[in-house]
Amino acid sequence: MTTLIGVDLVGRSVLVAGGGPVAATKAAALVADGALVHVVTPIVCEAMLDVVDDSAVTWSQREVALADVDGTWFVVAATADSSVDRGLCERATAARVFSVCAGASEHGTARNPAVTDHAGVRVGVVSTGRPDPARVVAVRNALAVHLETADLDLRARRRQSATKGRVVLVGGGPGAMDLITVRGRRALAEADVVVTDRLGPIELLRNLPVSVEIIDVGKTAGHHPVTQSEINRILVEQAQLGRTVVRLKGGDPFLYGRGGEEVLACREAGVAVEVVPGVSSALSAPGAAGIPLTHRGTVGAVHIVHGHERIDTHALSSAATEAATLVVLMGVRLLADHVRDLVAHGAPADLPVAVIEDATTARQRVTTAALSEIVRVAADAEVRAPAVIVVGRVADPALLAPLGRAG
Repeated sequence: MTTLIGVDLVGRSVLVAGGGPVAATKAAALVADGALVHVVTPIVCEAMLDVVDDSAVTWSQREVALADVDGTWFVVAATADSSVDRGLCERATAARVFSVCAGASEHGTARNPAVTDHAGVRVGVVSTGRPDPARVVAVRNALAVHLETADLDLRARRRQSATKGRVVLVGGGPGAMDLITVRGRRALAEADVVVTDRLGPIELLRNLPVSVEIIDVGKTAGHHPVTQSEINRILVEQAQLGRTVVRLKGGDPFLYGRGGEEVLACREAGVAVEVVPGVSSALSAPGAAGIPLTHRGTVGAVHIVHGHERIDTHALSSAATEAATLVVLMGVRLLADHVRDLVAHGAPADLPVAVIEDATTARQRVTTAALSEIVRVAADAEVRAPAVIVVGRVADPALLAPLGRAG
């Protein structure tokens, strides 16, 4: 039976005998864990050459000797000479030093697990009987996927009194739960507090432990019950209490998400802050509707704007001359104004327009019409925010008809 234990080798001397690929892999892992690695071998492979360049590694370019075991905390015998490896492990056992024998595990007293690190937790897999490296790695890989994607509670339970909190700005994507990034989902699993708005994958919040505090700071058009300065204050205050705070946003934090303001507020307060990019609805909503924002022979540029106020002249001109596809976020309320401005800049009446509501969710709906008709058609369809507006020839439903556009 194999007993799993965690061994702290940071700053401690470790012997790696051998210069081949196996020795290089094990040496690199030990260096990554902070060990002081002594490599003893007359010849090294290319991978080991990269390892011995590290300042934490000493390379003795000679044949290994039994005396090299003395004074070490751990031994890796991987010389490809079974008698040499066995002798090193026997010397290590006599000196009460754990060892790994790469060629024949029965000669060593330890096994290197296949490991995966996640949220400050390391999970290792070893075989309990005859070594089976391929099986161990396969199990490790499956566990890694589970840790990255499952709804797990990975919050720290034991905290030091001086523990510093942190803020993670997470782009939740356009709405569908499975379009948040793996890193964003991991941040949610570590969160003590989630500061959220109405956009993004709010369904994920239902899977969080009940002890996770959820603070809703959602905004709608013309209604901002929680000001941006108050949101900044909440983020800083919660982090200063030693908590891990996730600011969950729809789309991407740095695309009309005011993420830059929140980062500055945290930095000015001395709070650690991280940004996890998200899938922006500016790109994903058209994609979910089967609209390619660029298409060879049609258009090769994209202009993204917000529609809370009048669109700038450059963007209007680019769309009107069909030099670029125009993507308008948050523009439903002023749709008639935007159309009028496009026409004033010379946009043709038949220029296709698509309005994509609730993109990527089960409620997704796409409304299309020519520029001259879109205001009336959208009104008849009772189009509502959140929606993304696409203006350009790529929004023509016939463009990808042979491929069967989704809608």
